Amino acid sequence: QKSSMLYLVGLGLGDAKDITLRGLEIVKEAERVYLEAYTSLLTVNKSQLEEFYERSIILADREMVEQNADEILADADTKTIAFLVVGDPLGATTHSDLIIRAVEKNIQI
Repeated sequence: QKSSMLYLVGLGLGDAKDITLRGLEIVKEAERVYLEAYTSLLTVNKSQLEEFYERSIILADREMVEQNADEILADADTKTIAFLVVGDPLGATTHSDLIIRAVEKNIQI
């Protein structure tokens, strides 16, 4: 079991299989898995990712990430939370802001 932490996991730019092995382990072990669904799009949809990862995924739209970040960060000090991003996880300022909010709450990244 991974320690409690917020993981930002880059998914690559293609399909569900572009995730790294470590990223896939994190997805399978996380308490909750969010898919950032507004800065870039994968060539597969949420249900295809859920089938490949064998678990449910919560879609995180711009409003959730920018205005309700506390919902994503809830319990991340005691549980593992995965935040999936198409491409580079640090490619959008809202992702950097999520990291800053987590640090302010003493959540490991």
